[in-house]
Amino acid sequence: QVQLVESGGGLVQAGGSLRLSCAASGRTFSTYNMGWFRQAPGKEREFVAGIRRSGGSTSYADSVKGRFTISRDDAKNTVYLQMNRVKPEDTAVYYCAADKWGGVILRRVSAYDYWGQGTQVTVSS
Repeated sequence: QVQLVESGGGLVQAGGSLRLSCAASGRTFSTYNMGWFRQAPGKEREFVAGIRRSGGSTSYADSVKGRFTISRDDAKNTVYLQMNRVKPEDTAVYYCAADKWGGVILRRVSAYDYWGQGTQVTVSS
């Protein structure tokens, strides 16, 4: 069992930056692929970024590619999402998630086994 706790959300102006963190409990963090998802009001939860258990492979949604960076620190059991040049359309609740399988990075919500409680990101124009 893994527990995930996100932090770092808040209010930021368009064009600014924010870094989200997700701290995981347990000793198996390094074996999981990790993902960041987001859900805006009235919309479905969507994939934002993912990172393989080795940290050597990443994947991004087209809408954030070139602006967001996912990384992980297995020594700290933490995954990060650096958000640069944010836009109002990035406003959402951001969730981190863990995929026990650890194969290729998956983008389906249903592929992830553990979820955090979410952190709100609001981008003002």
